[in-house]
Amino acid sequence: MAIANQKGGVGKSTTAINLGAALAFQGERVLIVDLDPQGNTSSGLGIDRSEISASTYQVLVDNALIEDVVEPTSVRDLFLVPATIELAGAEIELVSLFSRENRLKMALGQVIGDYDFVLIDCPPSLGLLTVNGLSAANEVLIPIQCEYYALEGVSQLMRNIQLVTQNLNPSLVVEGVVLTMFDGRTTLSSDVVKQVREHFAETTYRTVIPRTVRLSEAPSYGEPIEAFDPMSRGAIAYRELGREFRRRHGRS
Repeated sequence: MAIANQKGGVGKSTTAINLGAALAFQGERVLIVDLDPQGNTSSGLGIDRSEISASTYQVLVDNALIEDVVEPTSVRDLFLVPATIELAGAEIELVSLFSRENRLKMALGQVIGDYDFVLIDCPPSLGLLTVNGLSAANEVLIPIQCEYYALEGVSQLMRNIQLVTQNLNPSLVVEGVVLTMFDGRTTLSSDVVKQVREHFAETTYRTVIPRTVRLSEAPSYGEPIEAFDPMSRGAIAYRELGREFRRRHGRS
C-alpha cells in the first residue's frame, strides 16, 4: 500500500509509522518502505540515518537487494527500509535508468512473500519517487488533514493515480482516505470531515485521527505512539484504524 498525498504535513509519515506499528502489535508482519528523502519515518522509528550503510537510494539506483537494506525496529514484526538525504538525488538519477518507474516494484518482488503488509511512505510530490511507490503498490491510502484547503491538490493526485493505473499498474486502486489532525474544538475540522466523507463516500475510514501533543512528541523519541503512550488518544485512534484496516483486508 502506498501512502500518498503531494501536500506536505498531512500525516503521511505519522500514519505510516503508527498504522504499521498498530498492525504489528495486532499480529501482522509489516514492512515500511521510506521513500521520502526527509526520512521522517526512519527517524520516527528510531533509526539513526547517519549510521545507515544502505537505504532506499541504493535499492532504486544501485540495484541493492532489499533484504540487505531492511532494518528491524523496536517493535516486534515491524521492519523498515530506511531513507537518507541521498534519496533527494534519485529523482534526477532515475530518469536515465531502465524501467525507471518500476524500480521499487522489481525490488519488492524479492521479499513480498515475507510480509503480511508493505506500507510505502511516499514523498510530498508527484515525481518519480511517488510514481515508483504507486507502481509498486496494489492500493493507495490518502491521508487528508482536517484543516483549511484539505482537498487542495487531491484532484491532481487522483489524476496521477489514474495515469499510473492506465499506463503502469492496472491493479492499483484507492483503498481508503484517512482523516488526520482532527480538532473537535473547531467547526472547521467537523466541516472538513463532512466534506471529505461526501467526496470519498465509499472509501473514507470511520476512524479519525485526532491532533494531539503526544502524537507529535512520539517521533522525537523514535517510537510509534503505541509504544510511547499506549493510553493516549492518538494510540487509541491508530489502534482502531489498524483494526478497521485489517477488517477491510479480511484479517479480523
